[in-house]
Amino acid sequence: MSSFTAYVDGGARGNPGPAGWGVQIRNEANDVVHEFHGAIAHATNNVAEYQGLIAALNWCQEHGATRVDIRSDSLLLVQQMLGHFKVKSDGLKPLCAQARLIAATIGRVGYKHIPREDNKDADRLANTAMDEAQIKSSSP
Repeated sequence: MSSFTAYVDGGARGNPGPAGWGVQIRNEANDVVHEFHGAIAHATNNVAEYQGLIAALNWCQEHGATRVDIRSDSLLLVQQMLGHFKVKSDGLKPLCAQARLIAATIGRVGYKHIPREDNKDADRLANTAMDEAQIKSSSP
């Protein structure tokens, strides 16, 4: 039985614009076991947040997680995944459905909204990804 805590963040410069997401995974002892990020050429911050969540859930699933605690400073993402907010955006509906599907295969997945200052590592990774997305979008 494996348990992880995943800190996720996403952002976009221009919103929409060059975007990216970042994920930091911690084990039960609160040790960082993996950090990763991804660039998106053009997206909204909410799409980037969901892409980060999906990447985190996929990583946890691939590493045998039976319990995952998601930590995000996106109130929208957390409340939508908890079912408290309706997913109104057509761009977010398939991403939310995909995240829910992956979460269902893991078993126990919890979501907690945290202050931005408690999510600095995922934010750093998302900014690295946005830098990469900006470089790609400005290349000839």
